[in-house]
Amino acid sequence: MLAKTPPMGWNSWNTFGQEISDTLIRETADKMVEEGLLEAGYEYLVIDDCWALMERDGQGRLVPDPAKFPFGMKALADYVHQKGLKFGMYSCDGTMTCAGYPASLEHEFIDAQTFADWGVDFLKYDNCYKPRSIESRLLYRRMAMALRATGRDILFSACNWGTDQVETWIRSTGAHMWRSTGDIQDNWASIKSIVTSQDGREPYSGPGCYNDIDMLVVGMYGKGNVGLGGCSDVQYKSHFSLWCMMNSPLMIGCDVRSMSDATREILMNREMIAVNQDPEGRQSYMIPLGGVGDDGKYADSRVYVKPLADGGYAIGFFNLSGEAQRQSLALWDLGLPTAAGYGLKLYDLWAHKEAGIAREHITHTLDAYDCRVYRASLVRL
Repeated sequence: MLAKTPPMGWNSWNTFGQEISDTLIRETADKMVEEGLLEAGYEYLVIDDCWALMERDGQGRLVPDPAKFPFGMKALADYVHQKGLKFGMYSCDGTMTCAGYPASLEHEFIDAQTFADWGVDFLKYDNCYKPRSIESRLLYRRMAMALRATGRDILFSACNWGTDQVETWIRSTGAHMWRSTGDIQDNWASIKSIVTSQDGREPYSGPGCYNDIDMLVVGMYGKGNVGLGGCSDVQYKSHFSLWCMMNSPLMIGCDVRSMSDATREILMNREMIAVNQDPEGRQSYMIPLGGVGDDGKYADSRVYVKPLADGGYAIGFFNLSGEAQRQSLALWDLGLPTAAGYGLKLYDLWAHKEAGIAREHITHTLDAYDCRVYRASLVRL
């Protein structure tokens, strides 16, 4: 079974856009191994849009751009595989990809076989230039069937941006992850908008088919293809923590060849990754700590709770605002009444230390944009 836990890896789009090449992918593969990213679980290396020539060959097959990929995709996939990584590529269910390159509409089976012949292990499948008369669900079923027909295990990443009530039907197509948002940008407003858009989607994600809230922007610092503004390290820490709590696939978007120490520390926090990769595969639910605003959205002070396979919980406190906030979570909001005679033993996943036993509530003050994430276990008082 593919995607027993949320897929992890790296994707070229956020930083590089169309500026991709054989050299970039090989250097990235080298760094993913050297920096310990593969060992930490980041196994997929995915080439996004802009890799092909503008015309198919005489047999109707997609052709890699020889200026960018002079040795072809099979040789590049072989190099990635030799590093112990898995190789991913991109196509689209429309007449063109989002950047205007040949897409797979009415070519699903030949394209799927081409990808399989090259050694592809992951396909990101976008939703641009789709004929309005065809339902998205039919086109995702079609490509899923084409991938299965190849006989190769290819993880199917469906990217239709959360449209068409995708959460209600995508698992049935055979997809392994599904985008529930528009494209992320490297700024806090974008991250916050994605986070608040997820309220109520927690029932639609689990082993075999995960809710993908888009690629990570940790460590971009305003550079690259979606580097519109940049974030602080504190914001990146909260961004990564939210993605872990929400059980999103963790696809790195920065240039891993030049990571800062802070970026490395965030992306390789093994204790946070363990929360994301918990085998029970449950997306967290949200408890608002503040009131409801005029727009109906919950306030910026939030707690996310994720049941874990060992019987414990991950509990994440988040301050989405630009001002310090005092937060207090009553344990009975988790289902733990005082009369039960139990408390929660807390371990801080960013401080990497025990944080005491909570009896009736957990209370603290969080700085602007900051977070605190605990691993909690029930203890008899």
